[in-house]
Amino acid sequence: MKRSNVKISVFAGLCFCLVATVVFAAQDRFTLKSPNGIAFSEFRGYEAWESVAPSRTGDGIKVILANPVMIKAYKKGIPNDGQAFPEGSVVAKIEWSKTSNPESPYAVNVPGTVKSVAFIEKDSKRFPDTNGSGYAEFTSDTASAAFKPVGENAAFAKNLCHECRIPVKAKDYIFTGHPAR
Repeated sequence: MKRSNVKISVFAGLCFCLVATVVFAAQDRFTLKSPNGIAFSEFRGYEAWESVAPSRTGDGIKVILANPVMIKAYKKGIPNDGQAFPEGSVVAKIEWSKTSNPESPYAVNVPGTVKSVAFIEKDSKRFPDTNGSGYAEFTSDTASAAFKPVGENAAFAKNLCHECRIPVKAKDYIFTGHPAR
């Protein structure tokens, strides 16, 4: 009798773990919102936006993407001509851990697991305290692949994201330019 109860308990525990894994794996990131109210769902389709440029951090690889409004502005010379990006411009940054490619005949780092997805949205009416730019970042848990918003409250956007960009004020607070192709 005790053996049967142990088997049932083990089976129930395994079922719980399986259900929990499925729930996390099935997370709909488009239901998430950053603490300042920017929803992941505002950026549906970002994966197909045109590339602005890649970048590399100490332990990651990023690609910076922009929506058509921002790409058009880049191609007109903004922000290098001193103009601001137009309302509706959006940039997305996807960061992966970097890993070496064992199939390559030479040493090369390629994207591994997703670390974070971040967005900067130009909307002067919605984000007057940050010179018209709204910021949202969502980090990914490597074990569950579930995203979670960055920041404890709405002030993170001003205190962390925007303050970091003060040195590039003349470029409308955007670090990455659109290099020649």
